[in-house]
Amino acid sequence: MIRGAGGIFDVTVNDELVYSRHETGQFPDEDQLIEEIRDKVA
Repeated sequence: MIRGAGGIFDVTVNDELVYSRHETGQFPDEDQLIEEIRDKVA
């Protein structure tokens, strides 16, 4: 985990961007984000 600044909330798995609050303008749906992370590490 790397601390960001200025409201940045990006989630990466193995250097691949999974979610970016900067791009969407909102926080992710928690269940959907967990599913996407599981898909990347499986």
